[in-house]
Amino acid sequence: MPQTTPLPPGTMIGILGGGQLGRMLSLAASRLGMRTHIYCPDPHSPAFEVTAHRTVAAYDDEAALAAFAAAVDVVTYEFENVPAATAEFLAARKPLRPGANALAISQDRLAEKAFLASKNIPVAPHYPVATLADLDAAIAALGLPAVLKTTRLGYDGKGQRVLHHLDDAAQAFAALDPKPLVLEAFVPFEREISVVVARNLAGEVKSFDPAENVHRDHILFTSTVPAAIPAALEKHAGMIAKAIVIALDYVGVLGVEFFVVPGDQRPTLLVNEIAPRVHNSGHWTEAVCLTNQFEQHIRAILGWPLGDPARLADVVMQNLIGDEVLAIPAALTGHAQPHLYGKTEGRAGRKMGHVNRLQPKL
Repeated sequence: MPQTTPLPPGTMIGILGGGQLGRMLSLAASRLGMRTHIYCPDPHSPAFEVTAHRTVAAYDDEAALAAFAAAVDVVTYEFENVPAATAEFLAARKPLRPGANALAISQDRLAEKAFLASKNIPVAPHYPVATLADLDAAIAALGLPAVLKTTRLGYDGKGQRVLHHLDDAAQAFAALDPKPLVLEAFVPFEREISVVVARNLAGEVKSFDPAENVHRDHILFTSTVPAAIPAALEKHAGMIAKAIVIALDYVGVLGVEFFVVPGDQRPTLLVNEIAPRVHNSGHWTEAVCLTNQFEQHIRAILGWPLGDPARLADVVMQNLIGDEVLAIPAALTGHAQPHLYGKTEGRAGRKMGHVNRLQPKL
């Protein structure tokens, strides 16, 4: 029988991954009286700065993983590309939340789309592509433009190419790895939104308000709440997110990204992808929610009651990419709340922090 008793203050939470999400999870856990142990191969991980317990080792180092498991009470992760073997190794020793099944589904775009379709959740038309012949057949079926993507390891626009002409196909196929790939119909969406949803061990589910997302160079630039969508569509997005976490028997916070597609009478929703972790488009919750997404995730994996996700103000979250972080002192005008991640090198395309700009309700 799975353990369902709430874990007490002082619990040691193991976190796989030492990036900014691991850092923010560790900070949230500390506020609840928990300790954290970060496991990451990178000795310069920003999450290491906020915990006294760390392991610097590869994700396939079984001796290090066994010692890590022995030192913690429960394991979670901050990124979805945790190797399956690592997840299985740890799950055999300590509770892994979210579980390995959710991780496996979200790591493979074809598996993810098959899972969603099996639950009658709409996704973009798509075809698997293992060979150039498969790509030609998929283009014939879907038409152009279309989006060719890796099934694994893609994020922030990496691992995908938009095909506008038949002449683009062979070059894009050669450039993208690992294979197989997936070709998706180009969706003429009017906006992108996301819902951050949480489910705990008792099956309690709570969602944050949908955020409207704008990307720049394939990287999330802003998340605005409330999203400019009808109330009925907002409710429907929350219902879909809830259906997904229930179907996955999920424990923790999950991000669900949607396309809002114009319709003859009203807009409809397609799920673009799911992320089994706290989500960049949920960083706004730090500034304006009674319980932010990081605390909600910690509550969920501990078996605690979920917090109230009520939003107390309107807000725009803006990511700080690369050298943009250097201008932050001058940018802090009005109701601005910065969060910098402590990264030492501001490379192009690297998320260095974010700013939440509040618009208080009158």
